[in-house]
Amino acid sequence: MARRRKGRDISGWLVIDKPAGVTSSAVVNKVRWALNANKAGHAGTLDPEATGVLAIALGEATKTVPYITDALKAYRFTVRLGQATNTDDAEGEVIASNDMRPTDDDIKEALSGFLGDIMQVPPKFSAVKIDGQRAYKLARADEEFEIAARPLWVEELTLTDRPDADHVELEMVCGKGGYVRAIARDLGEKLGCYGHVQRLRRIWSGPFDAEDGLTWDQLEAMARTPELDDYLRPVEQGLADLPEVKATAEGATRMRNGNPGMVIAHDVEFGEECWASFDGEAVAVGVYKAGELHPSRVFVKA
Repeated sequence: MARRRKGRDISGWLVIDKPAGVTSSAVVNKVRWALNANKAGHAGTLDPEATGVLAIALGEATKTVPYITDALKAYRFTVRLGQATNTDDAEGEVIASNDMRPTDDDIKEALSGFLGDIMQVPPKFSAVKIDGQRAYKLARADEEFEIAARPLWVEELTLTDRPDADHVELEMVCGKGGYVRAIARDLGEKLGCYGHVQRLRRIWSGPFDAEDGLTWDQLEAMARTPELDDYLRPVEQGLADLPEVKATAEGATRMRNGNPGMVIAHDVEFGEECWASFDGEAVAVGVYKAGELHPSRVFVKA
């Protein structure tokens, strides 16, 4: 017999503006405790020293996490030129340096090569699995290994400021699986001067903005109080990038039982993934076929 989870059956999204020095897992655990929730997860890991938006899914919202993970995300970060580190950020050891400094025009020209569909090799100090083991564990043990390049979509990458010769501030909008540290590393190599990330902030992720998130202090102050519930966002916000169709009453009942159900759809193509709502609540995610939604994920009625 399965052991019952402790805590409340609570569903929705809580957006946190993560501070530096806290892991993404620690934020999830803190939110789960603060809301006394029985199920929680996050939509996209942030490095411990990174700050910014971390969207925490609770209950039924965890079924929409893949759609936030796949959504576009925006980062603001500072690259320290002239130094490469073994972690590709300021936490690591400097392993190479160079006194040459590129001009702003050099940097802008180099950035153009990182736009669109690119191949990116994740940092060795990352959670990528190599033969079943996390890369960062192998790196800490000084093991020799290679990480295969992975595809990444970069929609925007712009130079926003140049405070001094050693530092550049950039903003990037990219798809799933992007490593900002790898962008800084590869940019430094392309410029011939080396580089690593000094500061990193995720400013938005899909429909969620960092400036709208709760701070760590606010989360702690409202923990275990009814006031925190007021900051929960609907499960449906996690489906913002999918088209919505309207279920009929009978269709909603059928879909909640895992069967295809009748929907009213506009501008949705045969075979397209979408989500069905009834009375404003998410019923299911699935594939639209000839007036029906064939569900792949079903939401428990609130």
